[in-house]
Amino acid sequence: MARGAGGRARGIGLMAKTKSKAAESADAKPVLLSGGNPQIAKGYGDAPVQAYIAAMPGWKSEVGRRLDQLIMQAVPGVQKAVKWNSPFYGMEGDGWFLGIHCFAKYIKVAFFRGLSLKPVPPVESKSKDTRYFHIHENEPIDEEQFVSWVKQASQLPGERM
Repeated sequence: MARGAGGRARGIGLMAKTKSKAAESADAKPVLLSGGNPQIAKGYGDAPVQAYIAAMPGWKSEVGRRLDQLIMQAVPGVQKAVKWNSPFYGMEGDGWFLGIHCFAKYIKVAFFRGLSLKPVPPVESKSKDTRYFHIHENEPIDEEQFVSWVKQASQLPGERM
């Protein structure tokens, strides 16, 4: 596991933390930030991710639930967290391979090593290795392709954030 300043562990290895603030404040109604992204407290584990998904506005919540199911089925033992008001998925000790973020008209799925996936997800990023997959309302998701990307991404070194 990577160590930060002062020898403290950082990144995905912190997932064993105690109950998150998001889990503690599950009854509080989340605020939607500009663009419609839910404001969810930073936390590790399934509870903050489920709080984020429940707070996704309109059609996005159902899609978020399905994406979460597909990721969990594709990668048993996947680790989860909410950071910077976005769910992250990763492998213990290997960093984060995927993040989700709501925008007004679509959901953005970020594959942090997307340039290494086959086929490469369709939307470019300012970051050299990252590629995006955008999901719009009433557009079917190619679940087979999505699961393939998730499985591939989980095998690659993740981002340490």
